Amino acid sequence: MTNNYTPAKIWQWKTDNGGKFASINRPTAGATHQQELAVGKHPLQLYSLATPNGVKVTILLEELLACGITGAEYDAHLINIMEGEQFSSGFVDVNPNSKIPALVDNSTEKNAEKNGASKQPLFESGAILLYLADKFDAFIPKDSAKRAQCLSWLFWQVGSAPYLGGGFGHFYAYAPEKFEYPIERFTMEVKRQLDVLDKHLAHNQYMCGDEYTIADIAIWSWYGALVQNKVYEAAEFLQTQEYKNLVRWTEEIAKRKAVKRGVMVNRTWGELHEQLHERHDASDFELKTQDKLVDRERIVE
Repeated sequence: MTNNYTPAKIWQWKTDNGGKFASINRPTAGATHQQELAVGKHPLQLYSLATPNGVKVTILLEELLACGITGAEYDAHLINIMEGEQFSSGFVDVNPNSKIPALVDNSTEKNAEKNGASKQPLFESGAILLYLADKFDAFIPKDSAKRAQCLSWLFWQVGSAPYLGGGFGHFYAYAPEKFEYPIERFTMEVKRQLDVLDKHLAHNQYMCGDEYTIADIAIWSWYGALVQNKVYEAAEFLQTQEYKNLVRWTEEIAKRKAVKRGVMVNRTWGELHEQLHERHDASDFELKTQDKLVDRERIVE
């Protein structure tokens, strides 16, 4: 291993440091520009991008709608994080941490006079999943012991994914230079996490026995994507196919219709028919995917 970097006595920000994300990383919080967020017609307003954290929320919303829960109708507004849209004044008002996803529940305004509530801003994907599951009494176990198990796995994902994303993913796929130590360090941890999941799923259909929950949605959005080679292009490097129970679970969840819809929302890369930049109506999946919008533009021309 060769890395002769010696930290300075006092750290100073080098604006060109950070590789792919150097243009949007900074050591301070707050808005960089004034811009209000768009607001659609539905009670739930989502501001997001189809990263693993983003698709957690769109998958759950689509699952709720598939169950006939009409109160889960939502508008999904695209936040282009590479353009710094998460630093707008409107977004920072919802999420002072300037990370996607962020959600505003406007339905609480209807009860404002009665209970003193106003519109409810939410941030952090795990918190949003728990809020929606409790709000609509769905995809979270009613039995207290199973609920505790669900929350344990949900927060396992919240605590573990930074090692996968900001640790392994960054140094393996995004860092401007490859260094052996961080890649080896975080690969070891990610392999351990995959083994944790694989051993658990050897005796459980889902993360909480035979009940599909927000724990599955949260974990699948990260680790299912890793198994499918849809993040970091690291499936071969990590030999994810060796985790047979995890592969089985990944493939089973991937077949769900609501999951297929959820991963399309706020997606701006990949096949055009898999991209739905913004979602404001259920019909958008049929009428406004990027391939159809491109075809319309060609007809107009």
